[in-house]
Order: sequence, then structure tokens, then C-alpha cells
Amino acid sequence: MKLSRRMAAVAAFILVAGTAAWLLKPNVRASAKPQTPPAALTVSVVEPQSLPWPDTIKANGNTAAWQEAVISAETGSLRITELDADVGEQVKRGQVLARLADATATADLHKQEAAVAQARANLEQAEADLKRSRLAADSGALSTQKLDEYRITEAVDRAALASAEADLQNKRIALSQTRIVAVDDGNISSRAALLGNVVSAGTELFRLIRQGRVEWQAEVDPQQLARIRAGQAAYVTLPGGKRVDGKVRLVSPTVSTSTGRAIVYVALNGHDAQPGMFASGDIELGTTQAWTLPESAVVPRDGRTDIYVLNPDGTTVARRTVVAGRHRDGRCEILSGLQSGMRVVESGGAFLSDGAVVKVVQHQESASIAAASGVAQGGGL
Repeated sequence: MKLSRRMAAVAAFILVAGTAAWLLKPNVRASAKPQTPPAALTVSVVEPQSLPWPDTIKANGNTAAWQEAVISAETGSLRITELDADVGEQVKRGQVLARLADATATADLHKQEAAVAQARANLEQAEADLKRSRLAADSGALSTQKLDEYRITEAVDRAALASAEADLQNKRIALSQTRIVAVDDGNISSRAALLGNVVSAGTELFRLIRQGRVEWQAEVDPQQLARIRAGQAAYVTLPGGKRVDGKVRLVSPTVSTSTGRAIVYVALNGHDAQPGMFASGDIELGTTQAWTLPESAVVPRDGRTDIYVLNPDGTTVARRTVVAGRHRDGRCEILSGLQSGMRVVESGGAFLSDGAVVKVVQHQESASIAAASGVAQGGGL
């Protein structure tokens, strides 16, 4: 009897507790609030921009002198007595680079100057005789034959003076040739002259890069030649990483039979390039409209290129795979995968995943947050 009463009391307690739980359950549900996952990253977003984008051809090639001038001795059997220039020096047109022994040339010049003075004196004597003979002929005291002799003598002495003056000019030229001078402005690229060496006529003494101009000889496929024109802009990257601007000077009219490629001659601005460098670069063919994003918005990953697009809810992002093209001035060309009006995460995509929750801020606010945290933001609009 006592056991039955205890079991009845336990059953009544369970019934009351279950009823209370059932009555309180809606209130518990009503008081519970949904929990939003915390933001994975604070980001700013940008929209794709359609910009004029250069259509380029990539090429490789060597740098070389635009033109080289060979400076040689014009007279022979003379000793080099002085050297005034060395490899790498910048020289001006007419500047003395070396001197040859000039004692013999100077003596020959003085001798010829005396010969000219003698020929001039003979001519003056002949002119005076001719003048007196004409006065005598007018008075009948001199025959016509004698007058002709004076006239011929004057003409012969005049020709002798002209010949002596021509020889004097030759001696002056020979003396000037003992001074080896630069034939143009430029840089000395090589020097074969040695002090004390006796040189022959035509011996190369110096080699000069005319006007210091260096060009890039780009090798291109023959199929690309039809699109390349003189005057097109080019950008060359030197081995040290320095970028040099240039302009197409000439397109080769022939194709190499050994390499099957053609040469495009690009004149480089400035003097940073040196002959013999191997360089790569781009030749601009024109401009086309292209969709672009900041480079910081593009995430290379596992052989593909991803971007993260803000979903319509404004709090989550979705991964999109795009096809990236060329890079220029901090922006990347997107060939496919973009749509107008997309809001793309500007930077930090490497730390995101598909469906991640983000906090979106304005670009200026994002830059302030990055500055405060010491993280550099790049590629913004």
C-alpha cells in the first residue's frame, strides 16, 4: 500500500515537471537570439574599371650601339706621343684623343712655306717685267715676240705659285693628321692605341659609340612584323631591373635564315643601357578597352586566379575564378569572369574562403585601419 502511494507521487511529480517544461519552452525560444558568426576580415570593395589598355608584343634581344665610328690614323710611320682619351669617356666632336710625332710634318710645312714665298716673289718680278715691256712696246722700243715672252713668263710663275700654295695646303693637312680627333660626339667604346707605338695609315686607334645612343635589337616572330611600325612606343627592362622607354626606329626588311626571326630596332632614351646586355621588353601596338582590377584584388591559387565578390547580403563573399591578362601600373587586366557592377574585395583575398563573413568599410576608413595596424594597402582606386 505504501509502495503504491510512493509511485503515484513520483508519477505526479513527473507530470507536473513535464507540463511546466512544455509551458516554458516557447518563452525560452522567444528569448533566444540568433548568433551571427564574427567577421573574418575588414575589407573595402571596388568595382571593375574599363580602361584603355595597351596592346603589346613581348620580345627579347640584345642591346647594341646605334652606330659605331672607327677612328684611325690617316698618316703612317709616325709614333704615338700622347694619349688624351680612354675607354668609357664622353668626348665631343673635334676633341683631341691622341697625338702623333709631328716634327717631320712641321719641318715640311716650314719648307713649303718658303717655297710659296719664293714662288710669290718670282711672280711679282714677272708681273713687273710684263708691265715695263708693255710700256716699251707701246713706244715701239720692244718687239711683239719679246712681249709675248714676258707674258708667258708671268703666266708660268703664276701657275708655279698656285702649285706651291696647293703643296702648302697638303703639308698643313699632313700636320693636322698628327692630331687624332673625335669624328662625332659620343662615348669611347674601345682603344687600340698604345703610347710609343708606330702606326701605319689606316690603323684603328679608337672606336666610338656615336652620340652615346644605344638601341635594343628585339627578336620577333615574322608573323608579328606586319603589326609593328616605326615610331611605336616600347618599354625595355634591363638586367638590373631598371625600365627604359624607347621608340621603334626601324623594322628589319629581312628574316634571319638561321633563327627564323626578324629584328626590330628600338632606340632607347637615356644612357642607362650599355651595349651587349640581354633585355626583355614590350612593343606597344595601340590601345584597346579592357576590364581591370587592382593587382591586390587578384589571388593566384593552385594554378588559377581567384577574386572574392561581395554577395547581395553585404556580409559574405563568394569566390570567382577569372582569367588574368597583363599587369600594368598596379592593375591587372581581366580577360573573362567579370561582370559589370560586381563589388570585388580590394585586398586580403588570400585570407578569405568561399562564404566567409566580412565587414565592409569605405576605402578611406580601410586605409586608416591598415595604417593603424601597420599593414600596407596597395592597388586602391
